[in-house]
Amino acid sequence: MQQITRDKNRVFLMSGPGASDLTGPACSPNGIHWTYDTYALSKVGARAMVDRGEDSWFFITADYAFGHALERDAAAIVKANHGKVLGAVRAPLNTNDFSSFLLQAKSSNAKVIGLANGGGDAQNAIKQAAEFGLQNNGQKLVALLFQITDVHSLGFGVAQGMILTEGFYWDMDEASRAFSRRFLARAGHMPTMFQAGLYSAVTHYLKAIDTAGTDEAKPVIAQ
Repeated sequence: MQQITRDKNRVFLMSGPGASDLTGPACSPNGIHWTYDTYALSKVGARAMVDRGEDSWFFITADYAFGHALERDAAAIVKANHGKVLGAVRAPLNTNDFSSFLLQAKSSNAKVIGLANGGGDAQNAIKQAAEFGLQNNGQKLVALLFQITDVHSLGFGVAQGMILTEGFYWDMDEASRAFSRRFLARAGHMPTMFQAGLYSAVTHYLKAIDTAGTDEAKPVIAQ
């Protein structure tokens, strides 16, 4: 999509995609990265954990571009803050059984198991980690892409003690609560960071068109 919108001179607003390569090696003058990326998630989550003394990591990584970018960015932050990466294992997308990957993580004796995945993969890994008693073993589980809706899906018992980073949380401050109440009245639930980010991106895009007086890509992106 990044290349197509560049070739066709269209505007590409990204709220769901996360790989930091979209503003790195694959950067485009037509693409605007909104909401979050793998660098932002890693910078907050990994640095906070290492600062707490959780300085040895093992990654369970989704085996595609997003997972690779998330592991790479988090590992770089861990190492830059004098932590160690003891290993990593790659799990295919939509994995149902994480047992072998979790056992490798457990045997590494890393203080932190970093989940470089998201969605159903993260939920399955967290459920099975609870069954294996990894956190009872003293290892911390950090989901590098995890939302409040994932907590609801897992239940508070399973999600208890999880460390997570979000680009937007509805109950952060009065402004976020005011927006989220309006969203709730329309949608019937509080917004995720993706939904808030997408709303923000489209709102700014439409305001830019209004101010620029055109929907041509270059002046709109500049605005």
